[in-house]
Amino acid sequence: MAATIAPKRFSFEPEEHAAELDAIIGAIESASRFEARDLDDLLRRHPKNGRGFFSKSELIRGYRALRPDSAGEQTFVDRVRMKPVRTRSGVAPVTVLTKPFPCPGRCIFCPSDVRMPKSYLSSEPGAQRAAEHQFDPYRQTLSRLRSYRHTGHPVDKVELIVLGGTWSSYPEGYQVWFILRCLQAMNEFVDVSSKPAVDPLLTFAPAVDFRHLEETVRGAEVGPSDAAASRSYNQVVSDWTAAHPRAAAEAREQNADWADLLAAQRKNETSPVRCIGLSLETRPDRLDAAEALRMRRLGATKVQIGIQSMDDEVLALNGRGHDTARSRRAVRLLRQAGFKIQAHWMPNLHGSTPARDREDFDRLFADPDVRPDELKVYPCSLIESAELMAYHRRGEWLPYETDELLDVLVYGLGGAPRYCRLSRVIRDIPGTDIVTGNRTTNLRQVAEAEASARGIRCRDIRAREVGGRPVDPRRLRLRRTDYGASGGRETFLEFVTANDRIAGFLRLRLPGQPATDDISLPELANRAIIREVHVYGAVVGLGEREEGRSQHVGLGRRLIAEALDIAAGAGFGQVAVISSVGTREYYRRLGFEDGELYQHRSAREPLETPT
Repeated sequence: MAATIAPKRFSFEPEEHAAELDAIIGAIESASRFEARDLDDLLRRHPKNGRGFFSKSELIRGYRALRPDSAGEQTFVDRVRMKPVRTRSGVAPVTVLTKPFPCPGRCIFCPSDVRMPKSYLSSEPGAQRAAEHQFDPYRQTLSRLRSYRHTGHPVDKVELIVLGGTWSSYPEGYQVWFILRCLQAMNEFVDVSSKPAVDPLLTFAPAVDFRHLEETVRGAEVGPSDAAASRSYNQVVSDWTAAHPRAAAEAREQNADWADLLAAQRKNETSPVRCIGLSLETRPDRLDAAEALRMRRLGATKVQIGIQSMDDEVLALNGRGHDTARSRRAVRLLRQAGFKIQAHWMPNLHGSTPARDREDFDRLFADPDVRPDELKVYPCSLIESAELMAYHRRGEWLPYETDELLDVLVYGLGGAPRYCRLSRVIRDIPGTDIVTGNRTTNLRQVAEAEASARGIRCRDIRAREVGGRPVDPRRLRLRRTDYGASGGRETFLEFVTANDRIAGFLRLRLPGQPATDDISLPELANRAIIREVHVYGAVVGLGEREEGRSQHVGLGRRLIAEALDIAAGAGFGQVAVISSVGTREYYRRLGFEDGELYQHRSAREPLETPT
């Protein structure tokens, strides 16, 4: 393939600045205590090229070049590392976007940026990174891994998050190819200190580059007739793709078979960079038993599902294309297949009110056929390319006042149960893209402060994560929460500190009597299912242990042992786990054996736990 950009040298060569870097590194290593202001002073005393400052990523790269194989690397990195919160949850999240593609939905609130997959905006930081790499999954993944390594974060354990439109609407061959290329990037990852002869980030084939697409969608002028003043997202994207000279060749290239993916998955089981979680997103009306099983074959462990509302009238008014019964059905299928479920919910939709939204939030957790494990809250904001513009111009939809929206969010923060994680309470849309609606970027922080001022305690997982705090495993207590969900029982086990900070948790499903419309999967018949095991704390490299960190001190093993006892006590002789490709080795060491899509173990054989 012809390359559009020729290979070039890395822009920063540590050896060219050895004297200055050695002085800075030596001072950091020898200091008994080291704070941010100390680093600022050092950078001023030892400027780069006599006038500029070394970045933190350059200091880390310099250390690796000048102190290869040094035992003190982690201590050095901890002192200068950027944004440690990114890997504080226990994994390194890598988010990649699929290419723009026609969407099966006609939601009036959804942005229609034709340069992006549906519902995403080209001004969003993650979307900009994806466009820069022309939505190539290999380059997106590799770039993110390098960025983490540059800034001192371990990349041993990666949670791959695939965003972009409705995953289930993309062709199967594209789905397989996309995940294959992400795994290949992990399997072939080269440390950033090396200098490959040909850099994949700088050499790539021509592609259907949507950045050159100049046509825009004017949401208020989109209509069903040919006389509409503005064409729809699907029309623009389809025509642009079909007319591009690279379209046919790209369609052939962006296709893979299952055998290639299986080989990449097996390689990743022992790769230095392992995929320990894979998240895909879809719509309830695109999720059936076949699709759920296809996601599982791809290696998915979590599914983001756009519920948006539990009010049928609101769903219809917003052109959502499905009802609440379809949402319940989709969640049931996902839970039966063992997936972790992250629901999306939108207050301030057309036809709703703050009071109606509060009632709707209650339904999410009162209804046993929903009760998501995680929840993203996306208050509706008006974007010019959304059809909601026409409703706004007619005065049929208005954004909530700030205090009204804040009341809804505070209500949600206080109402989320301890087994759920509120991943977001606002979507990160740049203020320049919002015609009207909330522009407060730290609205979650504002809502949490308001909840505290009202004496409302947030009990969800995110509010209680131990984060970077030191943990003494001997002083943790095990807490159990049981609740009904999707025709079975869920048990949420968590290790918590004395002040209820959560250091690790496990989700165990005890299936009930199968219904006629359930997933028929012999591999899961008469088995309890471990749907998730997660230990919090800053990422620790595979096989490493660090004093005070909750990872790799046996918490996961102890949670699994307790889950086995609960399953056996409930009459289940076997337990299945929905493991990711990167955690299969871990579960094998605990006595789990490989099945076709899951790993299995006797519930009655004891699992030794560390003392």
